[in-house]
Amino acid sequence: MKTFEWAVIGTHIGPLLLAATDQGLVSVVFHADEAVRRRALQQLAGRLGAEPVQDATGRLAEPISQLEAYFAGSLHDFDLPLDWSLSAGFNRQVLRELLAGVAYGAVVGYGELAARVGRPDAAQAVGAAMGSNPLPVVVPCHRVVETDGGLGGFGGGLETKRRLLALEGILPEPLF
Repeated sequence: MKTFEWAVIGTHIGPLLLAATDQGLVSVVFHADEAVRRRALQQLAGRLGAEPVQDATGRLAEPISQLEAYFAGSLHDFDLPLDWSLSAGFNRQVLRELLAGVAYGAVVGYGELAARVGRPDAAQAVGAAMGSNPLPVVVPCHRVVETDGGLGGFGGGLETKRRLLALEGILPEPLF
C-alpha cells in the first residue's frame, strides 16, 4: 500500500500540516486545526492514491527543521526535495518560476510573474496558480502582490500573508 507521511507543526502563523511522499514534501496546509487536518488528509489521500501515516519514517524531519529555522528568521532559502505531483501545466510552470526567481525579502507582481513565464496577458491565471499552490511558504506565493502595491489574495488569509511578509522584512510587524 502506497503511503504519505504527515505531521502538524506550530508556528507564529498557526498550525501547519505538512505531508511528504517518498519524492519529497508534497503539501503544506495553513490553519491545520483538527477539522482542517481531517479534510486535508482525506483530500490528499484521494489525490495521491495513498494512505496517510503520521510521520513514521522521518521523511518530514528536514522540512520541519527548515520551516522552524525559517520562522525563527535564520533560514532564507529552503533546500528540500519537492513532490510536484499536485500541480501541473501552467500552474506548475508559474510556481517553479516563483520558487526559482523571487528571493526572500522580495516581491513580484502577478503581471510580472506572468511575463516571466512568457504569458504577459495571464496575470489572472497567475493568481489562480497562486491559489492552487500545494506548497505555500516553501513555494512563496505570499511574495506575489498586486501591481498597485495591494497585497492581493492569499489562501491562508491576508493576515497570514502580512505576517509572512513582515517576517521577511517587506512589511512592518503588526502592532498587535
